Amino acid sequence: MYESPAPASWRVALPSTAAAVPVARALVRTALAEREGAADSDTAELLTAELVANAVEHATGDGPIELVVELLPTGCTVEVHDPDPAPPGNLTHPAAPAPDPWQEHGRGLLLIRSLSSSCGHRPTESGKAVWFRLPAIPRQWRRPA
Repeated sequence: MYESPAPASWRVALPSTAAAVPVARALVRTALAEREGAADSDTAELLTAELVANAVEHATGDGPIELVVELLPTGCTVEVHDPDPAPPGNLTHPAAPAPDPWQEHGRGLLLIRSLSSSCGHRPTESGKAVWFRLPAIPRQWRRPA
């Protein structure tokens, strides 16, 4: 009989600088490595980097940002908390014009909407949390041990 693993979570404060992006990617990779099949690590790293980079670039207010990773039997949820209460641009509602393919910026939220199973934002006591969910990797798609 197969038993679902218990939920596990990590909460880490990160500086509100560009240095937070590779640290956040490494933390997500490490968390997902602890639970085989929790979610696709490459996709989780990419989307986490987008959320952290957006928080560093766009959030106003003082204080660090916070990364929260939760592993569930059904997949994973990643949240990035920042001190700015303003909601992220067009996370849940696509902008009318598509991003310009020749610009360096403007596709992060599109990636999050497209590659996650769900995403959104919510207010917190100190600002907001922006999140995404990824499904667990089906057992038959996992790499053999």
